[in-house]
Amino acid sequence: MFTRRSTPYWASFLIILLTTAWLLWIGREPICTCGYVKLWHGETMSSENSQHLTDWYTPSHIIHGLLFYAGLWLVARRLSFGWRLAIATLVESAWEIVENSDAIIERYRAVTISLDYYGDSVINSVADIVAMVLGFALAARLPVWASVAMAIGFEALTTWLIRDGLTLNVLMLLWPLEAVKAWQGG
Repeated sequence: MFTRRSTPYWASFLIILLTTAWLLWIGREPICTCGYVKLWHGETMSSENSQHLTDWYTPSHIIHGLLFYAGLWLVARRLSFGWRLAIATLVESAWEIVENSDAIIERYRAVTISLDYYGDSVINSVADIVAMVLGFALAARLPVWASVAMAIGFEALTTWLIRDGLTLNVLMLLWPLEAVKAWQGG
């Protein structure tokens, strides 16, 4: 069960467990305060956004996996797939911890249309990490053109349907533009 070859996968699992424990320890809600867990929650302007397993931001986490795979293939291709996955899991988990810090939650509220955002539930954060793992695994198996098409497709879909996505999220977090905020607000 525990072999040298399986070590990076166990490391990834341990990283996810430690992230879960940390998020619970800092007081993040385990599940939606509504008292139930849905597979999909599609309403972005809702107190239940980022509280269930998947939502409109799940594609951005799949894109994280695609990007992490590409980046690690470029800089660490001598490492096994498993160790590159462990590194990607560590980076994604670190993002989930930072994203759910008071400073970033307040930043989202201040510079985006997410005025009621109060962070992810723990189950949503874990599902986001799993979505990144899915994107990473897909990137390892798909031709490069398919990974690029998937990333562009997800960005176009979320931009069109919810006026948000990975690119806009990063832009508004780092360099907020009032025009983008107004467009996102409809």
